Amino acid sequence: QIPAEEPVPIRKDQDTQLAPRGKLVFGAGIVGLLSVPVFKALTGLPPYLGMLAALGIMWSLTDAIHAGEGERREELMAPAALKKIDTSGVLFFLGILLSVGALDAAGILRSLAEVLDRSIPDVNLVATLIGVASALIDNVPLVAATMGMYSIGDVPMDSQLWQLIALCAGTGGSMLVIGSAAGVALMGLEKVDFVWYFKNISFAAFAGYLAGVGTYLLQHDVVGKIF
Repeated sequence: QIPAEEPVPIRKDQDTQLAPRGKLVFGAGIVGLLSVPVFKALTGLPPYLGMLAALGIMWSLTDAIHAGEGERREELMAPAALKKIDTSGVLFFLGILLSVGALDAAGILRSLAEVLDRSIPDVNLVATLIGVASALIDNVPLVAATMGMYSIGDVPMDSQLWQLIALCAGTGGSMLVIGSAAGVALMGLEKVDFVWYFKNISFAAFAGYLAGVGTYLLQHDVVGKIF
């Protein structure tokens, strides 16, 4: 019996390569994900319908590939893979997006944007504060709420505001260990507590955050105008 701390040796005759059918399923999955924006652009339908269509194609493909394989067939089909999905995480993000959608439909997000415009006229400062808030609140609801606050008609997709929000919301969550899914995973895997992270990491992360925002503004306002 091999001790638990020693790695299990791999036999020379053991095939570690993906089978041709596995490569086909993997490739079809990648193509399905990449085709979602194309589906949205061509049909104008919501992206989730494109994802469901890709899932249906994957489901049909695995059914056809593993037809006639008996009991082993059930383990290699789409329903078996769906059982391994983190359902609680999916429901979490679904609840967030539904809540943000309700706030948007009620006009609350638009009213909040107008209040911010009156109170903080500098959009760069607004984006920076959104990044700081992402240290306490997950960046998914923050970005989704921001998309409801500022319409594409008022703020074009390639504007400085959206670029800065992407930078701030994506990196601001690292200032606190609870600000990102990776930080929560770190707490569970490495037993890192909130106080230790705050004392040893948070201030360095905050300094890096400000440096990143400053670098972006310098690049956009100074270097961009020169070139």
